[in-house]
Amino acid sequence: MRQVLPTALFVALSGIATYSEASEQVAEIQDVEKITVKGAVTANSEPVGTFVSLVSNLEYDPRVDLQSRNMAEAQADVTIRGGIFENTGFRIGSVTLLDPQTGHYASEIPIAPEMLSKPSIHTGVDNALHGMNSSVGTISFNWREINTAGSVSLGLGDHDFNLHRVHSAISVPISSFTDWSIGFEGEYSFSESDGTIENGDHDFKRVSGRVQLLGPASQTDIFYGSQDKFFGWPNMYTPFNVNETEDLSSKLLMINHKQGYGAGSQFEASAYSRKHSDHYVFSRENPDVFQAFHETEVTSVALSGRHTQGGPFALNYSAQLIADEIESTTLENNFTSRRYYKASVLPEYQMELKDGQQLIFRLGAAYDDTNRDDSQVSLSADIKWDLVNEQNVSETIYVSYAQASQVAGYTAIGGSTTSGLFRSNDNLGRETATNLELGYGLDGFNWQFSSAIFYREDDGLTDWTYRLDSTSARSANPVDIETTGVELFATKSFEKTEIVTSYTFMSKSEDYGATDIDASFYALNYPNHRFTLGAIWRPLDTVEVRVDNEWRKQQENVLRNGDEHALFTHLTIKFSPKLLQGLDIIFAADNLWDESFEEIPGTPGRGEQYTATVTYSW
Repeated sequence: MRQVLPTALFVALSGIATYSEASEQVAEIQDVEKITVKGAVTANSEPVGTFVSLVSNLEYDPRVDLQSRNMAEAQADVTIRGGIFENTGFRIGSVTLLDPQTGHYASEIPIAPEMLSKPSIHTGVDNALHGMNSSVGTISFNWREINTAGSVSLGLGDHDFNLHRVHSAISVPISSFTDWSIGFEGEYSFSESDGTIENGDHDFKRVSGRVQLLGPASQTDIFYGSQDKFFGWPNMYTPFNVNETEDLSSKLLMINHKQGYGAGSQFEASAYSRKHSDHYVFSRENPDVFQAFHETEVTSVALSGRHTQGGPFALNYSAQLIADEIESTTLENNFTSRRYYKASVLPEYQMELKDGQQLIFRLGAAYDDTNRDDSQVSLSADIKWDLVNEQNVSETIYVSYAQASQVAGYTAIGGSTTSGLFRSNDNLGRETATNLELGYGLDGFNWQFSSAIFYREDDGLTDWTYRLDSTSARSANPVDIETTGVELFATKSFEKTEIVTSYTFMSKSEDYGATDIDASFYALNYPNHRFTLGAIWRPLDTVEVRVDNEWRKQQENVLRNGDEHALFTHLTIKFSPKLLQGLDIIFAADNLWDESFEEIPGTPGRGEQYTATVTYSW
């Protein structure tokens, strides 16, 4: 199979993903066991201080900006290219997992990462095609094939940290059907600690499992997962110097079927039922001051795919329906259910040129609607030129234009507009984003380089703002923002070392249409400059060192205490004794320099964490 796009690894940086979903899935299956920098954008994949989740180590991923309360696995606001937490979607198979109350809980997904591929990050045209109610970007995962394997882990650390985890999978051929197999996979994970700062304790538990039927051209997965999380943090959501807590429960049932047919054609159908509840306490010492209970139920079905007829034409398509319902102690009860619809098509034409050159044109549209909001038709298009030269170096240049839209969550639009800690705005309309981008990439045998320049206009973006003389913690307000960004990304492999590095620059111009706003918690909380550097070093057959570093210079914010710049380091050292095959002893440290930077203005940053973990794999 010819590798058409070298920057598939850098989807978020280039804004243009693989043009064939089928090719992308084949590549992911082939690369499942290749734990190298070239297959990832961070050196580390496991967290320090809890068990692994879908957001683990994203704070060192140059493609996204993760803003955490407590730690990433506790409460993670995942943003892309200067958007806010509600502009980012999480897609599993062909379906986006929506939390209708608030995007703060969009990443509460009780799936063991071993069950899924590494994330692809869709921006620009690919987000317009595949995203659902996520106007800036989508983090997309595919279900992996089940292979017989397993592991058990025990971990200890400072701050009274302890962890235990078991994961097991088995795949069995079906003797009566050639090339068919059935697989079973499950995991149980638990961690707790007193936290890296006072009143930053946590208690997490996750149980998940799936059954998979795998054929020569199809894969069907049935999944169920449950996750319970309690955690505390000072000033978690408010700037009033109180110790707040969250108690979250997430349950997810999902069915996914992927089918290949013809020459390069495939479709994927997904459906899920998600139930999420949260209990927020404003002050753990005085819980009666303010508490909030929310419970959401979401059901969704989706279909996506790519159809070709063996010629230069292809049709990429995606459609999704979501229905939700919420019970809440803080909403006005006049806006507690909604239905969302989206359908998108992206016709494609490939033109083969001389000397190994290729042009790919895509032009399409998406239709978004709900039963409560205005509908929107969005256009998208891109042109990509690709060349593989005699030295087997692939070169890519592309230009793209994409529109996308979304509607606000219930907390932003359905609560009180005059009182309370979190004030809603019932005048919020549909948000739209328009992205223009130019990118260039190179892919050699043991090195890669990707770059992009983008300009995005967000109209009516829902932001949460603050007035210094206000009694509320924050208020929802619309804002028009122009964002300009530059992204550079590179990897290089040596005999015993692999390096991954990136640099991003962003600048914004905002218009709230009001003068009584003193600070922005989210839309204006972004790095002007950000640099990442990761490395994997294997000095001996039994020793492996992995390190991720991030340095940033954040936009000034009157709510932030301390410096606007920060340096974070995540270090792990793994020892694998030859006499005990399958045994790994791992020493890990996060926030090695005890950086106190406030990732969210007014919310204390995490402290140092040191752990030791013993894992036996089979």
